[in-house]
Parts: sequence; C-alpha cells; structure tokens
Amino acid sequence: MKWAEFRVHTTQEAIEPVSNVLHESGAAGVAIEDPHDLVQDWGDKFGEMYDLSPDDYPEEGVYVKAYFPMNDSFSATMDLVKDRILQLTQCEINLGQATMEYVEVDDEDWANAWKKYYHPVQVTERVIIVPTWEDYQAQENDIIIELDPGMAFGTGTHPTTILSIRALEQTVEANDRVIDVGTGSGVLALAAWKFGAQTITAYDLDQVAVTSAKENLVLNQADHAIEVKQNNLLEGVQENVADVIVANILAEVIVSFADEAFKVVKPGGSYITSGIITRKKADVIDALESAGFIVDEVTELNDWVAIKARKPV
Repeated sequence: MKWAEFRVHTTQEAIEPVSNVLHESGAAGVAIEDPHDLVQDWGDKFGEMYDLSPDDYPEEGVYVKAYFPMNDSFSATMDLVKDRILQLTQCEINLGQATMEYVEVDDEDWANAWKKYYHPVQVTERVIIVPTWEDYQAQENDIIIELDPGMAFGTGTHPTTILSIRALEQTVEANDRVIDVGTGSGVLALAAWKFGAQTITAYDLDQVAVTSAKENLVLNQADHAIEVKQNNLLEGVQENVADVIVANILAEVIVSFADEAFKVVKPGGSYITSGIITRKKADVIDALESAGFIVDEVTELNDWVAIKARKPV
C-alpha cells in the first residue's frame, strides 16, 4: 500500500491543535520537526540517541507530519484536513505560513519514518519516557513510563508535557485523587500514578485518545489503577473531589472551563494547566484568578507555559 507523508509548515503555537486535527482525521502517526530540538539539551544520558539533521527542519516555525493511507477516500480526506486546519484561525491560533503538501512513501518506509523522532527522554531527575520500540536499561531510582504514541498526541517530548510532568512531581502526594483532562496518550495520568496518586481518572473527548491511553496503561501495568473515560472536559464531575487536576490542552479551552475546575478541585487542592503559548499566559492567569484560584507558580520552556494554581481553603 502507498502512504502519504502529509506536512504542515506552521508555528509552535499551532503544534497541538494541528496535531489533534490530523489525529482526528485518521492519521496513522504524527511527528514534529521543531528546530528547538537541534539545540535542546537532552542531557548526556540520552544525547547519543539523537542523530538529527538540520536539513530536515525549517529555518523558522515547525513541520507537523502525518501519515495517511492513499486509498479511495484519500483526496476527500486531504481536502477535509486542509479545511479543518485553516479553520483553526477562527480560534485565534496563529498558523504561520500554513503551507500543506504531501509526498508518497512505501508501506515499510512510513512504518519507521515517524519513529525516528521519539527516543527515551529524561523529563525530570527521576522520570524517563521510553517508547516501546527502544531498548532502555533502567538505572536505580529511575521512574520509567513506557509509551506507544500511536494515534494519540503526547509522547513526553513536547515542552507542555514536560512542564506538566515536572509540576505533577512537585505536587502529587500519596493517596491523592487526580483528574487528567484531555489525557491524549495517558502520559500525565501515568506520571501521577508513578508519583503515588491513589485514584486517577483520565478524560478525553476523542475516542481514539481514550483507546490509545488504555493501551498505554496496559503497557505500564497500570490499567487496574487508572480509569480512562470519554468525556467533555469536566462535564458531570462532582464538586470538591480532586486533590489535583491537570489539563494540558489549548489555552482557549482552559479559559472556557476555569469555573468548572474550581468547583471540582478540593479546597487547598491544585490545578495544573499547560498547553499555553507565552502570549496567552496572561489570559489564562486572568481566567484562573477570576474563577477564584490563587496562582502559585508559572514555569516556561521554549515559548510554552505551565501554571500551577491553588484553591483557597
């Protein structure tokens, strides 16, 4: 079978929404070519695993690549994907150049092409994200999260995921109840479990993400400990039940349900948000404070922001 490697030239800000469009349109794999990766300090422990060529990367902006089967519905799928990506501007998302093109690749080529972008990544002093196809020998005190990204966005390498995991490590305490909103691959729910949370619920509106997250729970022997459900944000969730809520999603979405998050988190509990491009940091802070939260910490990495807020006792 022939496959198409579909490439979107866009901005850092648009990585997640564009990736979501591609996943929801049936992409069998998504990869990011971000020039930041060429200068990112991955640490001596994993530096030898990265063999990145500058020729594959844009001088500015990023490439988001996805792989689609070239079947009878391919042309219609491409038209729909292009329209949906361009519609993101209605949400005030800067798409940059927004050029879109594709090339044909053979079945064997596509199966391995996107995997070259994902290697073991040390997210914190203890946490290492390891793709299933990598052979990694764990060291003492390592916390390993094994992932098969599949068709769900969230491999552990994106700055928003890294910031979220670091915030969870500082926040989650033994026996906490954690809710992960927009779970994607399930990586943040898995991190919360590794940090000692007792009750974890992960929500995603996309059924593909729900399925992928469940598969990753099995990989980590965590399917007994984490419940994954298809749900629209925090719709229907009881009030004052979560010690920690984490939401790594678009800034506009975080703003839209700040009041609901305030109701669901317990007094004294924490709300960790990420997926926020720097220029939208103030909007999210305003929304959280208007809902009643106290902002405790703001961290940044490569133009992305994570905000840790607290519900007063």
